[in-house]
Amino acid sequence: MKNELKMFKALSNQTRLRIMVLLAEKELCVCQMEWALGLTQVKVSRHLTVLKNAGLVQDRREGLWIFYSLTKPRNELEGMIHQQIKDYFSQKYDSFKKDMAKMRECETKPLEELCTIRKTTQPH
Repeated sequence: MKNELKMFKALSNQTRLRIMVLLAEKELCVCQMEWALGLTQVKVSRHLTVLKNAGLVQDRREGLWIFYSLTKPRNELEGMIHQQIKDYFSQKYDSFKKDMAKMRECETKPLEELCTIRKTTQPH
């Protein structure tokens, strides 16, 4: 039951649910999530760490970028949660729909440009 509690605790935050909805759609780099969610790199990374520690997301490095994706469900419960995140949350709430629209918008930009845009628009 310890793993399930850790998973539900990680999912009990709206920002982490927003990240999960985006990752249910496709693998994304941190810059893309910053752009889609309108958050700083620090906030996105902090939430990704919680999700990764709960076994919900995984990462891989490609050059300068770290890409995140959902982990393969380890059991029936995780499979059902993945499905609900993809089908329920992404369709029911406008905030998740807006995040998805922003994600599609940022997909048209090269990563080099996207990461530069976010860095130059963040407060110092």
